[in-house]
Amino acid sequence: MHERSLFAVLLRSPWWASVLAALATAAVARFFVPTAYAVFAALPFLVIGAVVVWRGLREPSAGRVAKTLERLRALSSEEVAAEIEQAYRRQGYEVSRPAGAADLSLARDGRTTLVACKRWKATRTGIDPLRELEAAREARDARECVYFAAGEVSEAARAFAAEKGLRLLEGRDVARLLA
Repeated sequence: MHERSLFAVLLRSPWWASVLAALATAAVARFFVPTAYAVFAALPFLVIGAVVVWRGLREPSAGRVAKTLERLRALSSEEVAAEIEQAYRRQGYEVSRPAGAADLSLARDGRTTLVACKRWKATRTGIDPLRELEAAREARDARECVYFAAGEVSEAARAFAAEKGLRLLEGRDVARLLA
């Protein structure tokens, strides 16, 4: 689905936007077709609204995110790596512990993803750990890289991650993974 399509925009919007689109579609269609067909024409918008509500219910609350991060900050880097390893195993990944910049190597469907989480407690993450992770990806011919961060990520690091296709997992994403 194209990111600027009506359905994609509605999936990123509040649920009530889809309901309004459904009501408008039904009202306009009612002038041209019988009521049953007008309701049928509005049905896709109602389904999108339901999907948005469903996604919202599955998202961790701000309190849960804060509790998860607080609990993780109390753990050692080895314990955090073990928790992250368990979370990825639950998702069906084969997990190994390589040496080097990456703490975990995930394998599934013939694809390898490298995960770095040993510096995740840093209050500010710069470009250097991301460069190390990128070098490890090139050395191991991995498809993706994931970097866990609990603190602030510098703008330069964010730009580097975007340029190289590194995924940054922070706050809500961490809580969602460890749920």
